[in-house]
Amino acid sequence: MAKYKCLVCGYIYDSAVGDPDNGIAAGTAFEQLPAEWVCPNCGAPKDQFEKIS
Repeated sequence: MAKYKCLVCGYIYDSAVGDPDNGIAAGTAFEQLPAEWVCPNCGAPKDQFEKIS
């Protein structure tokens, strides 16, 4: 499972964990996140994330 880092605040999106606080189930690939999904820490859009693993 890949991890993506927010370039604005450093939040790590781990697809193995998902984003349960925002309705994203564990196992959801970053590419499968809804277009309107934003960083739960700072609100940055998906295009502000880079793959780190």
